[in-house]
Amino acid sequence: MPIYEYQCKDCGEEFERLMPISAQNPPECPKCGGGNVKKKISRPASGKSNCGSCSATSCGGCSSARHS
Repeated sequence: MPIYEYQCKDCGEEFERLMPISAQNPPECPKCGGGNVKKKISRPASGKSNCGSCSATSCGGCSSARHS
């Protein structure tokens, strides 16, 4: 099952949920309990453990500003 990112339109809370692809209804907000949530568009996982700004597989030695 994929992990989806959501944002509550009522209180602004951002949260993640493990949901089946076939799920029809969005989850309730864990903060306010409301059902007015929107699925956020997120980048799929690549399986690599890098920072996304370099090609190193471990990101242990690149000079990206994200590593400082």
